[in-house]
Amino acid sequence: MRSLYLLAILPLAATADDAVLARVAAHAERFGAISRQIWESPELGFHEQKSSALLRDELRANGFTIADAVAGMPTGFTATWGSGKPVIGIMGEFDALPGLSQKDQPTQDPVTAGAPGHGCGHNLLGSGAALAAVAAKEEMQARGLKGTIRYYGTPAEEGGGGKIYMIHAGLFRDVDVVLTWHPGDSNRVNLHSSLANNGGKFRFYGIASHAAAAPERGRSALDGALLMLHAIEILREHVPQETRMHYIISNGGSAPNVVPAFAEVTLVARHPDMTTLDGIWQRILKCAQAGALATETRVEVEQGTNYANILPNDALNDVVGRNMRKAGGYEYTAGERQFAEQIQKTFSAARATPGPDKVLADASEGSGAASSDVGDVSWVVPTLSFTAATYAPGTSAHSWQAAAQAGTSMGRKGMLVAARTIALSVVDLVQDANAIDAAKTSFEKRKAGRAWQTHITAGSPPPLDYWKSEAH
Repeated sequence: MRSLYLLAILPLAATADDAVLARVAAHAERFGAISRQIWESPELGFHEQKSSALLRDELRANGFTIADAVAGMPTGFTATWGSGKPVIGIMGEFDALPGLSQKDQPTQDPVTAGAPGHGCGHNLLGSGAALAAVAAKEEMQARGLKGTIRYYGTPAEEGGGGKIYMIHAGLFRDVDVVLTWHPGDSNRVNLHSSLANNGGKFRFYGIASHAAAAPERGRSALDGALLMLHAIEILREHVPQETRMHYIISNGGSAPNVVPAFAEVTLVARHPDMTTLDGIWQRILKCAQAGALATETRVEVEQGTNYANILPNDALNDVVGRNMRKAGGYEYTAGERQFAEQIQKTFSAARATPGPDKVLADASEGSGAASSDVGDVSWVVPTLSFTAATYAPGTSAHSWQAAAQAGTSMGRKGMLVAARTIALSVVDLVQDANAIDAAKTSFEKRKAGRAWQTHITAGSPPPLDYWKSEAH
């Protein structure tokens, strides 16, 4: 049925770009339904069995060859079509966030209290990227264009770093350029970067004792943790102002009348530059050592998330920006506008953002406030990531408001902006060797002799149960 619908649309296409847009439109309903299915069954990182299977099966049905359970990750996969150069990578994500279960309505109401939810819109991200891969493949096939499309199903972006294990496994070694996108509150293509981050668990070990009858015999692990955190609060005055350091006490002891023999702090630090961040991290380690020394406890550090900042790419920014202008934004229906306005009334602070009908494509630079393992990929292959308006203007990610909208028609319309933009860009790139060469030149210039680095060592297994050890 879908193929007949496609044939009915394509003769109306006046230009090559129109043909690509028609192919996206022909598959929009199907991939919109997949995004909704993933939204209805939110799964945490490395455990996205249903979500991964939905995308794998659909890509397989559309002629892609699937490699399952790549890089030691049961839900990680690649889907490849075509042969030879250039090899264009398209990345998709599909993991949810803990505790953000939410109905598709403009008032806070979880489907299941405490359950996961798609507060970062990855149900749309993975589905929209897959839709773009299918549409670009069909256009290449119809026009006899040579090259390879490879979709990367990347698990556990929310702290698990699935893309890093794919890099270590060599899965990007033959790729020429990579394109991806992310849900947001506006349609934007620019040269903005992201924050590098590094995190870990700081485990303090002391000696238990009766807190009232024999406190002198105890050595409080919690005291060690608190002194570490006090030192970090003092450290804030002496780090670059772009630095972010945030933490929780994930274990503070078992009872107030027992001197805690164990305490744990989970901490993440961020900075726009990964080299600068490494220096800050060394000072954080000293804060932990100081806490242990002063309280006669012992501290051990387990490496956690470690993402590089995104390396922008000037040439890909030009290609993708041009194609987002062709893709265009979208208009709200009356019902969608009412929904968006109700959502905006729940914000504690207003933020001016253009509506979904606007496209902002420019060469502005800067650093965002978030972190992603897309950054790591961008240091090993020329990469471009952009945002599409899946949320009402002013919506913040990782919120119940974002989770609500990720399941609506507004979210799916924004997903189509992304799919159109990527599909048009892929078809352009496979025909223009000069554009790919320019992307590689920009990549080397931006690196300026630096190389990708990560504290997640090659050969280390993915932390498949990392969410189980968190305090959620």
